[in-house]
Amino acid sequence: MAIPFLFTLFATCLIMSACVVVFSKNTVYSALALIVAFFNAAILMLLSGAEFISFVVMIVYVGAVAVLFLFVVMMLNIKAKDLKITFGPYLYITLGVALLLAIEIGLMAFFFQGSPNAENLLAFPRPRRTENIVALGQVIYTHYAYIFQIAGLILFVAMIGAIVLTDNMRRTFFLKKQDISAQTKRSKENSLVLTSPPIGKGVSLETSAALYHSNAGEDVL
Repeated sequence: MAIPFLFTLFATCLIMSACVVVFSKNTVYSALALIVAFFNAAILMLLSGAEFISFVVMIVYVGAVAVLFLFVVMMLNIKAKDLKITFGPYLYITLGVALLLAIEIGLMAFFFQGSPNAENLLAFPRPRRTENIVALGQVIYTHYAYIFQIAGLILFVAMIGAIVLTDNMRRTFFLKKQDISAQTKRSKENSLVLTSPPIGKGVSLETSAALYHSNAGEDVL
């Protein structure tokens, strides 16, 4: 009796926090409500017996992704008055898609029936006296090991592609790269240059670049 009550309680909190994420005009409140939604989702998974997925949601989404979103929102300093909500020609399309999703969710909730033989229909049912984490590890690293490795390879290729694209964009600007051997050989004679720029002009970017290259990649002060 306690588990259905707790499930209903945390499910209600999850729906309310998700509504705050969507309808709140303050982005900081939306990010905080997203953290609450992830927390309630993790508790629901824990009540359902999926403790490993619950802990992963807490560590990855609540501890990393949502906090990252919150830091990005705080750094951007987005104000509600700066946002201009304009639907334009997409208003009716948005309402149609929202209505379709609402009808699908309503039909699923109305016609849903739990089968008493659902456990027998699983492709890999959990063996008795085996923890959920152990059974999940056996499925992932035994039956779906190659698929798991391919998924990791795809993510690795995507990460390399993002790094290459970002690095090509950065190479168009003047950058200083670290040279350990040149830094250990620094002295006052080859790392300090005294200049006398005109009043009100300062040292130009071209002069700084010329001094930088003239000292073989060492820092110029």
